Formats: sequence, C-alpha cells, structure tokens
Amino acid sequence: MTLPGSLKANPRLSAWFAFPEEGVVLLSPGKVEIGQGILTALAQIAAEELDVSPARIRVKPVVTGESPDEQVTAGSLSVQESGAAVRHAAAEIRAICLSVAAQRSGVPPEAIRIEDGVFLGPAGPVGSYWSVAHPPLLDTDATPGARAKPAAAQRIVGTSLPRTDLPDKIFGRPRFLHDIRLPGMLHARMVRPPAARARLLSLAEGPLPEGARLVRNGAFLAAVAETEFAAERAAERIARRAEWAVEDSLPDAASLAAWLDSAPSEASVTAERGEAPALPEDAPRVAAVFEKPFIAHASIGVCCALARFEAGALEVVSHSQGPYNLRADLALAFGLPPGRVTVRHAEGAGCYGHNGADDVAFEAAVIAREIPGRWVRLQWSRAEELTAGPFSPAMRIAIEAALDERGEIALWRADIAGNGHSSRPGRAKLPVFGAARLLDPPFPPAVAINMPLAAGGGAERNAVPGYRIGALKVVTRRVTEMPIRASALRGLGAIGNVWAIETVLDELAALAGEDPLAFRLKRLEDPRAAAALEKAAAMAGWASRRRAEGVGFGCAVARYKGTGAWCAAVAEILAEAEVRCTRLWLAADIGQAINPDGAMNQLEGGAIQAVSIALKEELRFDRRRIESDSWEAYPILRFSEVPEVEVALMDRAGEPPLGAGEASVGPVVGAIANAIADALGVRLRRMPFTAETIAAAC
Repeated sequence: MTLPGSLKANPRLSAWFAFPEEGVVLLSPGKVEIGQGILTALAQIAAEELDVSPARIRVKPVVTGESPDEQVTAGSLSVQESGAAVRHAAAEIRAICLSVAAQRSGVPPEAIRIEDGVFLGPAGPVGSYWSVAHPPLLDTDATPGARAKPAAAQRIVGTSLPRTDLPDKIFGRPRFLHDIRLPGMLHARMVRPPAARARLLSLAEGPLPEGARLVRNGAFLAAVAETEFAAERAAERIARRAEWAVEDSLPDAASLAAWLDSAPSEASVTAERGEAPALPEDAPRVAAVFEKPFIAHASIGVCCALARFEAGALEVVSHSQGPYNLRADLALAFGLPPGRVTVRHAEGAGCYGHNGADDVAFEAAVIAREIPGRWVRLQWSRAEELTAGPFSPAMRIAIEAALDERGEIALWRADIAGNGHSSRPGRAKLPVFGAARLLDPPFPPAVAINMPLAAGGGAERNAVPGYRIGALKVVTRRVTEMPIRASALRGLGAIGNVWAIETVLDELAALAGEDPLAFRLKRLEDPRAAAALEKAAAMAGWASRRRAEGVGFGCAVARYKGTGAWCAAVAEILAEAEVRCTRLWLAADIGQAINPDGAMNQLEGGAIQAVSIALKEELRFDRRRIESDSWEAYPILRFSEVPEVEVALMDRAGEPPLGAGEASVGPVVGAIANAIADALGVRLRRMPFTAETIAAAC
C-alpha cells in the first residue's frame, strides 16, 4: 500500500492540519482557489473524516515553506490528488486522536463516537480534538493503513454546501489580491516593446510626473510612483521616449496550417495498435485537416502581483496556480536559494491555464529589487492581459478514418502538429517568464513542452478516440519554433482533438447511414462513456428533436485525458447571420461528487467557455505584433449570448472522485460543430465557427 495523492510527497500530518484554538480546524492544502470552489470541497472532505461541522474548517491560503507542495492547481486533479490526501490525513488524525482519548479515559476506541469534534464515551465526553491534538502529536508522517469512511457512512461529502469563497465576491468585499493595499506601497506599470522581436536602441532622458521614477534593466522598462495614475502617466511618457528596432518574427496568420506543417518539429508516436487492413479503394473513408487558432485566456480580471525585496530575501503575493513552481523560477532568476523566496497565494482572476499571473509576479519582483524595503504593486492593463501572457497554441490535426464492409471503424490515422502546451515555471533549468528575455543579460526564451501522456499530455491530450477501432496510429509533432509564446489553457489539446474526432465520427456515421448517436453507442468501448451519452441524449430529447430552418443538433462525448471524468454534450444551435448556441445538455460522470452543485458549476462554466472558444475566439496578429489587444479585437461570449445549460451528474457514489473543471470543454466544441453541420450541411475544418468560416467552407 502507498499513500494517496499528494500525501506521498508531503507525508507530515502537521503540514496538513492543526487545531489552533478551541472549535477551529485549520486545513492547509497545497492547491489554490481560482474560482473553481476547490477549497469548499476540500473542507467538506476534512469535515467528513474528522466528524466536525464544516463551519469549523478554516482553509489556509498557500504559503511556500509552510503549506504542502502540491505543485500546480491544474488538470482537473485537485479533488483527485489533494482530496485524496486530505481524506487520508484526516482519517489518520481521527484514528490517532481517538486512540489517545481511549488511553486517557480507559474507554475502548470502538465505544467512542465523535460529535462535532467532541469525543463521547458511554458516560459522556472523554476529550476533543482541541484537548488531544497538540502539535507534537501530529508531527509525524502519515502511514498507508488509515481507513477513510465508506460512502454509506458519509453525511457531508456528496451534499451541495454553499461555497465559502462566494459571499465576499457577491457582496463586493475586499478579497482579491487586487484589493490589497499595504503601508508605503508603490505602484508600477510596465513599458512593453512594440513588437514581438524588438531591440531597444535608445531611451531619452527627461522628467517624469509626480515624482515617478524609471526602473530599467536592459530592455526591461517600468515606471514606479506613489499612485497608479502617476505610474500610468509616467509609463506613457517613457514609452514615447524609447526608440526600438523591430522586425518581422510572427508567422503569416492566414496560413497557420502551412507554417505548422513546415516548421521544425519533433515527432513521437502517441498511440499505435493493430495492423492497417487492406481496404478496397472505394471503402467509405474520411480524410480531413482541422485548424485550431491561437487562443487567449482573456480573463475578465487583469493580472496583478505584489513584491518586496528586503534583507536579501524576496516576498511575493501572487494568484499563481503553482506557488512553489513560481518560487523555483524566481529563485533561478534572482540567484537566490529557494528558502529566501516566499510566495503567498491570494485569489485573483481565474484563468484555468497558464496565464500571466507568474509573469506579473516576476516583473513586480524585478522592479522591487531596485527599491529595497518597499512593497511594489504591479497591475497589467487590458491590452497587456490580452497580449503579454502565454496563449493556447495553434494546432493542425489531420485525420484519416475508414469503415470496413461491416460498417466498423477499421482504420484511424491522426497527425497532430503544434507547439507544446506547457511552459509553466518550475519545470526547466532556466526561468520561463516572458520578460526575462528583456533583462541584461537576457535569459533565452523557453520553448513549450508537452507533458507525458501518463500525466495527461498536451497537444496529444484526448487524441486517442474512445471508440472500437481496428488499426490505429496517432502521431504528435511538437513544433520547436515558437514565435508566439504558448502554454496551457483549459483543456489543452482536448479542445482541438475532441472536436476533430467527434466531427469525423459524425461523418463516418453518415457514410454508414446511421444516426450519429446510435453510431457512437455501438462503438464506444467504455460503458461509462456510453451511459453519459445516453443520458445527455435523453435530456435533450434526441429521438424527438425538432426540425426547423437554421436549427441543428449535435452530440459528442469524451473521457477527459482518457483517465479523468466522462462528459457527453448535446448542443442546439440557431444559424442566422451568425451561429448561436441556444441550448446545451451535459451529462457527466465524475465518480463520487464531493459538492454536486460546485461540480455542476464547473461543468457549466467549462461549457460556456467552450461556446465562446468555438464561436468567437481567435488571436489576431500581423508579422510583428499581437493585434488582439482589446475586447473589440478579441471578442468573447457576451452574457446575452450564453445558452441555456442543463447539467446532470451520473450517480457514482463510492467511486473515486474525478475533476469536473475541464471535462466539458472538448465535447461542447465538438457538439456545436456537429450541430452546425446538422443545420447547414457544412463540415467545418477551422475554428472559430464564424460566418466567415462557414462561408469559406461552403
């Protein structure tokens, strides 16, 4: 037996739990809140295993050096990894404390019950966590033998408790990093190069407004002042004084697929099984190339960070998804031992991927180093939020599939090309911050990687269909030339791969003369995937779906990463001047749902983001710069365009819990594409599905 989840890497029980004062349980996970409600779910798990009221649980934000190192809050893994660790640690603490109470009272452990943290024997109280669990007792490593409650005994897990983070947000109380104001704090603004490849030739001297000052390190330029307004005015003045030599470095936006085909790359076989059959020339087959553009995170709230250098140590407040990983790269960048760098997490704009949170923290730290002892607050502008962080990489997905004489899928070949989907901090020998290349001396720009498939993969995520196929080969080509900075965005490669796979499934169904739902159900290898698809179809009334001009229905299903949650989607679209997604039906199998309402929130949120990605989002750029620097230039789904979404969770009490945050993204994009084909008879090979894309495909 081994320890579960993150507990194996962080086995000290005192790192996870403390009982600091009467009636309070302090839980210290290494995962962070980015709007997904994870801290509420973890608190439920802790309360369940300790037999205390959830109201007693206080969750400590991550602080490096104090909290467990759970790496990055990503991949829909928080419930699986951190939840398993919290459950096991709490169960072991419960057993230890019961044993101590039994020894002190002489009452056998099996005769003691726990009610809201109080240990009750046959004659009354015999102790409590607060009288027993003194720090030395928990200063021990977890052991594999702890037994958590069976599902039948659970009363808190599986209920839709209100999220603990929402009241402050709903009522506008200060909670976010952006709200923090510290005594003597300075404000800063960056001055960006005017092109992706630019060399600073000169910078004219001159006064700056309201006592602002220039911070310069090579081509790294920033303004610092006592107020935000003064910092902004100073940054504008510095920008006018800078002379740059710029050159073309970005690919031709009109021929991204050709660039992905010709750019240097490293090929690897993602999956291969079976021998290619000898099919007749006229065997029903589909050969298609799908193009996914670069996509921005486009967070509504812009990135922000606080930093202070004092006595040779750096302290940063960040909304990073990986505080320890951020610490590692900050230590590399500044030549400090990791122990001299502290990263404190504070909630910010949720991004579901590697946005600019780490970058703005690094930039704030560079500025703070020039002003020791003072806190520096750096906030990005809307234009920076849309252009300065990493982007979800463009992808070219070529698929060839064929049916045999029995109508079975006999052949499937896929070739996936694109940059890697991960350039997060903490995973390379050099810091990966975008502005690190501006310093003197500069750090070289990092080239994004794809995580191993066992860890979910990147470009190859969900590239292997979950259907019964005779001969299959999937090849992934990681493009090693990266003119546009690429990294993770919600779903990673699943956005493009599930869309491509589910489109081809629809086309194969048409060649076989079968209903697309029936075609899938006959060939799905996983009964839980089939059950989710049947449920979504029943919710949508698939068999009796209405036929009307411009109205279309489509379905899609996938198991996220091939190892995570199952999600099936049915989409209804209305095609007029533009395509609108009017309704979505989602059925998801996430194993045991810790907080059903929270899980449904995540599935719905992922679905709505997928609608935006499918119908609207595309990074625009010329040969020198990103042009999508405003909401007008990078439109996202408006509230008035949000479809009606109905979500159902499969009843899987007792099954291991799985993450919900990303499972719906790929299936929703695929279902929308198939619904458009149902309405208009047009198969789309390029995202987003705008009127221009549809017209070009006709």
